[in-house]
Amino acid sequence: MPHLKVIPFDTTLLEQKVASSQTMTFVATSSTGKEMLIGVEHGGEEFLLQLKPDTDAMLLKYDKVTRPLKVALLKEAIALVAQELDLQILSSNIATTNTKTPLSSEYFKKIESFEGMVYPKEKLCVEVGFGSGRHLLFQAKKNPDTLYIGIEIHTPSAQQVLKQIELQQLENIWVVNYDARLFLEMLPSNRCEQIFVHFPVPWDKKPHRRVISPSFLEESMRVLKKGGRLELRTDSDSYFWYALETFFALPKAEVNVHKNEALEVTSKYEARWLRQEKDIYEVHTTSLQDSPCKEETIDFNFNGVKYIQGLEERLPLKALVFEGYFVHFERIYQISGHSVVIKCAFGSFDRPEHKYLILNQEGCRYFVSSPIKTSVNFQAHQAMVAQIMLAKGE
Repeated sequence: MPHLKVIPFDTTLLEQKVASSQTMTFVATSSTGKEMLIGVEHGGEEFLLQLKPDTDAMLLKYDKVTRPLKVALLKEAIALVAQELDLQILSSNIATTNTKTPLSSEYFKKIESFEGMVYPKEKLCVEVGFGSGRHLLFQAKKNPDTLYIGIEIHTPSAQQVLKQIELQQLENIWVVNYDARLFLEMLPSNRCEQIFVHFPVPWDKKPHRRVISPSFLEESMRVLKKGGRLELRTDSDSYFWYALETFFALPKAEVNVHKNEALEVTSKYEARWLRQEKDIYEVHTTSLQDSPCKEETIDFNFNGVKYIQGLEERLPLKALVFEGYFVHFERIYQISGHSVVIKCAFGSFDRPEHKYLILNQEGCRYFVSSPIKTSVNFQAHQAMVAQIMLAKGE
């Protein structure tokens, strides 16, 4: 991902540079005094850059938590910051070219936009982890009366499919660059015709990272309409048996199993497995009933939470574990004597959120966006508010 390696420079001048910058909004320093965060506004988006020491150099790089989908924005912002700080560059990978097809951003949807979303088509299908996008693009072309939402956490794959949407002139695909396990909670009940999960990463050594889980299955059954189907396709024996056990744990379910059934379109991964004569398993589970509508009032405001001197020294830096969720104030950065940036992880153990908080004497907010409105995230949010108030002595 985009970064520069630069000759070390006097970072004490950063705040002065920020004050006159057209790109930088703030600078925050970690408690160790080595790693720094630079707030950036560019191309209509807010995000962070990291400034980190390296062997005989410093790295100016993207921040994983806040990065925008468009890599070009990151490259441009890094270049602008380097120019404003007059940095001496040792190496770079931010060269841009005008020959690339621009992103079809009309079909890129941010997770936040799904709150109260009005869908342009009656039929809705979701594909989780679409990879190269062959199956997603094929289905959308074959069924123009259906809206297909493709969820892909791997940014380059999302970018490639957005380009293909434009090249193939498709109008019934939305791409979401997010964790599917969280995304499903943003969909209304009884809305989906099908959910495709084709060849997910097995995660045999880290099973908690698997897409298929009891909570994912519960959400899938909620968003599927009566008669709607979740379709898992895998080449992994262990994942197949794990999924089968998980599906049959439903109190009421229709489960069907298929082996080595050919699809109309084959992904490049499946083609590889077939050449190796591996078995391909399918497990389908069908929703048998209508689910109640999801009605929750979730407010992620930090009402009354403000910074006081020394608060950062009293916040717990070890993870706090509660029943069903956790809160971890991972790292604290000082903006000035009256403001801090806190890097946090929180929420469900198998699908945590990662966010930054900006806490000053005026209040507290998430940077750059609020968490996904799930009940477990709200519980974790309330726990964070309680811990900050406790650190204030209130």
